[in-house]
Amino acid sequence: MLPLLLITILINPLFSHQGVTILAYLPSGNPLTLESIIYGVFAAFLLITVIGWFSCFNAVMSSDKFVYLFGRLIPALSLILSMSLRFVPHFTTQIKIISNAQKCVGRDVSNGGILKRAKHGIKILSVLVTWALENAIETADSMKSRGYGLPGRTAFSIYRFDKRDKNAMLFLLLCGGGIITGIMLGKLKFVYMPIMYGTAFDVWQAGLFVLYFALCAMPIIINIVGDLKWRTINKL
Repeated sequence: MLPLLLITILINPLFSHQGVTILAYLPSGNPLTLESIIYGVFAAFLLITVIGWFSCFNAVMSSDKFVYLFGRLIPALSLILSMSLRFVPHFTTQIKIISNAQKCVGRDVSNGGILKRAKHGIKILSVLVTWALENAIETADSMKSRGYGLPGRTAFSIYRFDKRDKNAMLFLLLCGGGIITGIMLGKLKFVYMPIMYGTAFDVWQAGLFVLYFALCAMPIIINIVGDLKWRTINKL
């Protein structure tokens, strides 16, 4: 994500020239403003933060967890979303298998000239798409034969909603609700263009920053507490 961060920071001032604080003029004659640079920096960090969130979500939320949470509420949509979550890693593995099989018969993307490589690549993608469609049909038929989504259907799961989950959900609701309330009241408002200004820093804003820090630090705290408990158990 570091190259993406740097590219985004550099690109924004080249195309966005809003702002009243002119630092210099580009060879094209467009102004280079402080506001566009600051906005590019924060936009770049926002972009890689969202990518980091979804990377963590993909690592933590497996398809069985997703089906466990939403299988009874939205069975069809939860099945589609669970299949979508495993789309990239599953298909990446499968395309490697297909590519290795094609390489054995001399039809890999590394064999032949440019036209032959392109033809081999299209063939591999065609095989992958065919496999994906067949796999989707088999999955749908398998879930239908098991009565997935029917009213009154029971399902086995290794997960259970205990006291720790209730406490964690309560903490998330309190922190998230406080932050959303602060945003709706305009306590975190900040404008970049054409001049930078925001709400004055006060006790309420400091409290919102504390809530957000606690919200972000929650997974770290849970891991630290879990590691301490594990070390304590091993010593006994």
